[in-house]
Amino acid sequence: MTTETVLIAYTPDDFGHAALEHGIVEARRRSARIVAVNATRGDALVDERFADDGEVTALERDLAASGIDHEVHRVMAPDVADAVLEAAEKAGATVIVVGLRRRSPVGKLVLGSVAQRVLLGADVPVLAVKPA
Repeated sequence: MTTETVLIAYTPDDFGHAALEHGIVEARRRSARIVAVNATRGDALVDERFADDGEVTALERDLAASGIDHEVHRVMAPDVADAVLEAAEKAGATVIVVGLRRRSPVGKLVLGSVAQRVLLGADVPVLAVKPA
């Protein structure tokens, strides 16, 4: 029997915590393992969406407390959406969980959303969630 994999696109903020929470629920529902990926382009001195060592430790602790088999990866790549999609393919993910951010109408026109690009580029279902 093949084990399913839930890939969580994690950021150390409310959106990433929503993705984590829903990803754990989805993994339990599917009896799946979890691969959590935190990615950055690495083109800025500070990227608040890239988890530091303490945040990764907290993520590992939360996943361990869930009792679900898991892996955590931090990735530096030229394109965050591509990094998530590549990680999903490599892990054999059966579903991807992403947190959605609110964006202004201008932001929607000018800037591409990582979540949107994952939704459009994924070969597997994507669960897009918002913080409560």
